[in-house]
Amino acid sequence: MPGIEGKVVVITGASSGIGEAAARLLARRGARVVMGARRADRLEKLASAIRAEGGTVEVRAVDVTKRKDVDDLVKLAQTTFGRVDVIVNNAGVMPLSPLSSLKVEEWDRMIDVNIRGVLHGIAAGLPIMKAQGHGQFVNVASIGAHLVVPTAAVYCATKYAVWAISEGLRQESSDIRVTVISPGVTESELAETITDDSARQMMNDYRKIAISSDSVARAIAFAIEQPADVDVNEIVVRPTATTG
Repeated sequence: MPGIEGKVVVITGASSGIGEAAARLLARRGARVVMGARRADRLEKLASAIRAEGGTVEVRAVDVTKRKDVDDLVKLAQTTFGRVDVIVNNAGVMPLSPLSSLKVEEWDRMIDVNIRGVLHGIAAGLPIMKAQGHGQFVNVASIGAHLVVPTAAVYCATKYAVWAISEGLRQESSDIRVTVISPGVTESELAETITDDSARQMMNDYRKIAISSDSVARAIAFAIEQPADVDVNEIVVRPTATTG
């Protein structure tokens, strides 16, 4: 199925930022969107706005660290619409800090959400897509998958893992498209998870040139709308003002 109209698209981390922007854009372009996130109230508010514009959307509260939650989200899409065309594994956290701060619980949280969450999305969707004979995973990584900076060692490691997992899945799947979206600094709520003062100040300075989440949503849409024989493997999208 070329284009976006009519495609069934599952999005995690859809209650804000890139996930919310992608849900709005894809629904406007005719996709049937199934949104998951932990904040059910935010999801319902967003769903109401999308429906008011004529979009088709379903929602479910989801913690991507729990495999059953992600399974249930993907099954909701399949049972409601008959198939699953695209899964956008977008949920992520970014509590930056120097390694010397030993914020081990935050490291664990990044591993669970940023890596395990993507794997849960793949585990939920891959059997369905294989049975269909088609499908697409769009995994949201980061410029941190390509560039390591102080305070971001663990975060960058998780995003490199997203890139590596995606590349492995691509090589194993001649019938399924796999796209990695690697945004640079983008307007979102990710920085709100930073508890380290020095890392928070650094990120506040860095975010002065942030691009909008809509910019990343358009990159996601571009990858999805390509013909079935075209697999956009990776898009790096960052502010023009970025020099590093």
